[in-house]
Amino acid sequence: MAKKHNFLLSGLLTVSGAAATSFIVSEHFFKLAFKRVNYVPETSEDKKKYAKQYYEYVDWFHQVEKERWTFTPDDGDGEMSAYFIPAADFNKDKAVVIAHGYKGNGETMSSYAKMYHDMGYNVLLPDDRAHGLSAGRYISFGWLDRLDYQKWLERMIVRLGEQVKILLFGVSMGGATVEMLSGDELPPQVKCIIADCGYSSIKGEMTYLLKNQYHLPEYPIYPLVSTISRYRLGFYLGDVSSVEQLAKNKLPIFIIHGANDKFVPSYMAIENYRATNAPKKIWIVDNASHAESFWIDPANYQKRISKFLDKYFH
Repeated sequence: MAKKHNFLLSGLLTVSGAAATSFIVSEHFFKLAFKRVNYVPETSEDKKKYAKQYYEYVDWFHQVEKERWTFTPDDGDGEMSAYFIPAADFNKDKAVVIAHGYKGNGETMSSYAKMYHDMGYNVLLPDDRAHGLSAGRYISFGWLDRLDYQKWLERMIVRLGEQVKILLFGVSMGGATVEMLSGDELPPQVKCIIADCGYSSIKGEMTYLLKNQYHLPEYPIYPLVSTISRYRLGFYLGDVSSVEQLAKNKLPIFIIHGANDKFVPSYMAIENYRATNAPKKIWIVDNASHAESFWIDPANYQKRISKFLDKYFH
């Protein structure tokens, strides 16, 4: 009897030990992925060759005339921040909201901001929750940010007038953010969406990274991280889906993705493309890694975007 009792106790301790280890690993992964960082991490090795051009765009951003906008969200405990760059001749007819990538900020989108500014657009560069000058302890991977973008859209319409036409544009997490926005009710001024290398869902993205970067299984880590997210951010990770939002989308959308993307795999672009029945176009960019499509050939990138906008942005 004593041996049986000891065997059961040993088994329980083993199980409880495994559960504790799983929770510790999941808590660590949650903090690694979701916790705010107050700096922009160093770029990947494959994009360091573009550093000179990147900082030339950043210098332009620092010098260009701009306004800082803020607001406090209803569910937040601090200000959200964005920079508004008026069109050169202050043409009030067209504007773009540019959504940045994971652990970036509005400034890191300077290259795209200059591209659109040169095309005659008013440009808004928000800092998402837990990024840049915006408040927040945890990154929401676009899910809560999309609520903030509704506020930015309202502010842009007030600033530029009811006649303004607005483009939603984003890269990486920003691409997913504008894709998630597509399923919500948007002001009629929003005419088109362009999403560069956005993920199809946070579950798909996280399980892909767990396997390919961290060599960890989906279970039990993903369900535990999802539960932590529900407790701290108010949503389960299964709620965060570009595919589900795109199924409700009615706006023309242009999906761009690097064929060699190892961070957000290009099959997610196909999933997003297939999810929507709205007018759509997809461009899988040969030899481009994650968020590299612009840098490989900026002129061609702009040309393809202009062609899409000529057809749908009206």
